[in-house]
Amino acid sequence: MNTGRTLGVILIIGGIVLCLLIAAVSLTSAQTTGGRVLGAVFGALLGAPMAAVGAFILFRAQQEARELAVVEQQKKLLGMVRSQGRVNIAEAALELRVSRDTVKEWVYDLVNKGLFTGYINWDQGDLISVDAAQMRTNKCPHCGGELELAGKGVVRCPYCGTEIFL
Repeated sequence: MNTGRTLGVILIIGGIVLCLLIAAVSLTSAQTTGGRVLGAVFGALLGAPMAAVGAFILFRAQQEARELAVVEQQKKLLGMVRSQGRVNIAEAALELRVSRDTVKEWVYDLVNKGLFTGYINWDQGDLISVDAAQMRTNKCPHCGGELELAGKGVVRCPYCGTEIFL
């Protein structure tokens, strides 16, 4: 995981050192100003791409680390819901140190990935895990009202606002 970060830093430092080394050698050994300038340009041409590749690798490694942190948080949320069966969204947000909107976004992402089935009662702020076999009904598990399709894997109760994830 840290290999991309380490490789990026090494390439950046290596590119800068290569550029400076070639420039220093050309400045001290070249007899003419044109030779010195040519040496400095040659050093920059060799060192700059190396440093640029290092910067790109470092950037990608940091981006992947952020994405992995979100996946770990989603995994923790899913574990909370599966182990407890019912989790209060506000409490989950506090425990995960994110906003309620972020928890909602993660739930929808987990539903789209097929990793979560259950429902959310927004009035009470509860996220309830329900076995998929129990969800094969057209009645709301909260109020018993008729359900209507709200989107991919999502059914909404028009009476109480409960969203059911299939």
